[in-house]
Order: sequence, then C-alpha cells, then structure tokens
Amino acid sequence: MPGYSERLHAKIEQLSTPALVGLDPRWDLLPAEIQDAANSQGGSKSEIQARAFERFCREIIDVVAGKVPAVKPQVAFFEQLGPPGMTALLSVMQHAREAGLIVIADAKRGDIGSTATAYADAWLAGEDSSAAPYPADALTINAYLGVDTLQPFIDAAVERNAGLYVLVRTSNPGAAVLQDRKEAGVKLFEAVADVVQSLNEQHWPQSQYGGLGAVVGATWPQELSELRQRMPSAPLLVPGYGSQGGTAADVAGAFDSKGLGGLINSSRAINFAYRNGEFADQFGEANWREAVAAATEKMIADLRTATP
Repeated sequence: MPGYSERLHAKIEQLSTPALVGLDPRWDLLPAEIQDAANSQGGSKSEIQARAFERFCREIIDVVAGKVPAVKPQVAFFEQLGPPGMTALLSVMQHAREAGLIVIADAKRGDIGSTATAYADAWLAGEDSSAAPYPADALTINAYLGVDTLQPFIDAAVERNAGLYVLVRTSNPGAAVLQDRKEAGVKLFEAVADVVQSLNEQHWPQSQYGGLGAVVGATWPQELSELRQRMPSAPLLVPGYGSQGGTAADVAGAFDSKGLGGLINSSRAINFAYRNGEFADQFGEANWREAVAAATEKMIADLRTATP
C-alpha cells in the first residue's frame, strides 16, 4: 500500500508539476459576485462569509483540479468564522478529495500526549478520506514543544498513510529571531531538521521519502538547498513563492534530480489573480475563474524554467 509521499509523487509525476495552490479566502478580496450571492441568502455575518468562502474555494478547486497535484486550505480563515466556517472547510476538503487532489490542512497543530492524539484523530485521514472528521491527506504541525509531541501524529500518519509537515524554517522575516538561535554551533531550525530526518529513517526506513515532511520558506533559498541535503528523506512544503517574493530559482533547491521531494505553494497570487497586474487587465473581476486558471498555468510554466 503506497504511503503519503508515494501517493503525492505519483500525482506530481502524472501532472509534471510540484505546484500547490493554497486556499486562503478573505472576505474583502472576494469577487462581488461571490459576496452578493452569499449575502442574498441572509443569516449572520459568519454564516454569510462561510457560505462565500465555501463557494469560492470549491470553484477554485474546480479550476485547478487536473492542473496541480494538491491544495492547501488555510484553516485559520475558516476557523475565524466559528462553526459555519468549519462546516464550510469540511465541504471544501471533501470537494477537493472528490476531485482527486491531495489535501494538506494548514492548521499548524502541536501539543503533548493525548491532546496531540486528539488533533491527529481530528485531521489526519490520510489515504481513506473517511478515516478522520476532517479529510486531510496531510497536516502541518509545530515541533517546538518537543520531540515527544510529534509521536502521536507520526503514529496516526503511519497507520493511515498520511503525511505531516513540521515547521522547520518558516518564510516570515521574523523567523530568524528564534530559529537562528545556536547551541553547540547548531541553529535551532537545523536541530529540528535533524529530528525530522531521524524520525523518517526510524518510521519509514524502506522509503526514499518518509511521511514526515518539513516546511521551509522560499525566502531562504540557500538554507532551502542546505536543508534538502540535511533531510534527504523529508518531502518539503515550500511557502513564500510569488506574493512573498520567492522565485522559481529560489525554490530549485527543494528538489531531487528527478524533480521530486517538494511542493511549492502559491495562495494569494492565484486565489485573487483577477486583482493583480496582468491578470486584472486581461480578465477583470467578471472573469475571475479564468484569471485563477491563467495564474496557475503561469506558475506551472515558471517552475519548469528553473526546477528539474
């Protein structure tokens, strides 16, 4: 039975791209068409916005399915709306799974013992979309409470052929304040990377890539290349491409010689392409879906210029 990385890489090879579309719905950036339709059905502010988020994200999924291997819903944008938002998120994730996409829940969970087990049970469905309430193939997690906090997630990932992405070197400028702290000549993010590699070797010894991945920002291209070498068994999730300034050349170090081992995320630049530069001029708000398609195709082509 193929593990998470094998399933992911099969999709990447099928579509010949490591492009990942993040789903980051924001009310003030949505097309008026989506806002008006949600408002027309009434309800509380949260209900209206959740309805809009659900439709917007499901329509993006319809556009990008068959173009990219995976989508990454940002849980926070749904969670801020309370129960209606989480119901919308469930619908979006189910729709993505039905469309054949790998679904990475960007929830950045992390805790100790039974609490970590509960988070894993809630989010990590893995190969069988019915195995958890929220049907994620993979989940982003935080290791900064300690190594023991990872084990409940790993246990669930092994059991369900699911994936995990540990925050290792994040793309935000302030990351260095803590992540660059040194002890015995080793930076904190390097120590976390070593833990990720060790756990992959322990739990997925027969696989080229294990189920425990790492989040490494495109805004640190030299460190991205170094961390690829430091974690040869870890699939990488790379934010920071596009709106945050990362380029195709910056993310090239995420991949092995076959072009595998990494997913490159773009969210705002695709979700709201109709508001940006060339796509605003070419498509405008009325054709926002076509703008999403064009921005996705541009990202795919751009990555091919600089990556294996």
